Amino acid sequence: MEKLPELYIAVDVEADGPIPGPYSMISLGMAVVGRPGLTFYTELRPISDDFVPAALAVSGLDRDRLLREAPAAEDAMAAAAKWINGLRRIGRPVFLAGPAVFDGMFVHWYFHRFLGKSPFSASGAGIDLRSYWMGLQGCEWAGSRKSVIKQRLELTGVPHTHHAGEDAAELAAVFEAVLASREAPPGEAEAGEPREVREAREAPEAREVRGAGEATAGDGEA
Repeated sequence: MEKLPELYIAVDVEADGPIPGPYSMISLGMAVVGRPGLTFYTELRPISDDFVPAALAVSGLDRDRLLREAPAAEDAMAAAAKWINGLRRIGRPVFLAGPAVFDGMFVHWYFHRFLGKSPFSASGAGIDLRSYWMGLQGCEWAGSRKSVIKQRLELTGVPHTHHAGEDAAELAAVFEAVLASREAPPGEAEAGEPREVREAREAPEAREVRGAGEATAGDGEA
């Protein structure tokens, strides 16, 4: 059987503090690189009473509303895992974040704390946007900021809003452009899109998950 292509899942987290456990992940967004219709978003009920006001203010979310209305962390993470695992029909999910340390720390901790395992990997491994760009360009850390990448790739119409769903879509668009900027192998220069993205888009089962790509804050389901 032919091996399915990798699916790069851009992940963005909004949190009310610097680390999970003492503080809470309050929203989670995901988007498949090269597949704008495949997205996920949920808000989460805070898991502790502690929060950093400045961190909470970044997202603009109302913590009291989250305590009343957002799904419990276990339910939100179960919905997220179901969405990720549903993508396995068309590809192999690979975690992508920028930075991977912050977003990956919260996502990995939450999956293991509330579900006992992560649908991405047991080790929490994944792709860090800035590290990938440094390797691709041979630049220093200072030259790998997302704003620099967007300027280099002329992505002026891709905003960063601190809404987890919108910022996951932003990251997906940026990484798709990064992949496209690589020197294409012989025979692919005219393709106009990265091989990984094209393989995911053309997978036979791709249409089956199109309707399962968008989740709401209220129920975490498509």
